[in-house]
Amino acid sequence: MNSNSLAWIKPALFGACAGAVALAVVGFHWGGWVTGDGARSMAESQSQDAVVVALTPICLDLAKRDPDFAAKLADLKKASSYGRGEEIVKAGWGTTLGTEATNKLVARACADKLVL
Repeated sequence: MNSNSLAWIKPALFGACAGAVALAVVGFHWGGWVTGDGARSMAESQSQDAVVVALTPICLDLAKRDPDFAAKLADLKKASSYGRGEEIVKAGWGTTLGTEATNKLVARACADKLVL
């Protein structure tokens, strides 16, 4: 084999490399491709959103069944916007399904709906 018969290999390899880079750039920027960490982060965010959507009505129901609802709602409305979630926790409306733990995102969403 002489060098003339293998002259096409170098441009072909450069073209393949350039095509792979272009495909990756297009795929990640416009094609919707994500890395494993990115997919994990999106799934976690979506699951947190689903929990908030599912548990906020329970919090609202607990609040409306509370005999001291009017007084606690007045305290909630007096609280600053960033402290309203803590007011929900303090009122006992943020704990759901017999648990001791409170989901702060649910408490915040519940407070936002009650204040409206």
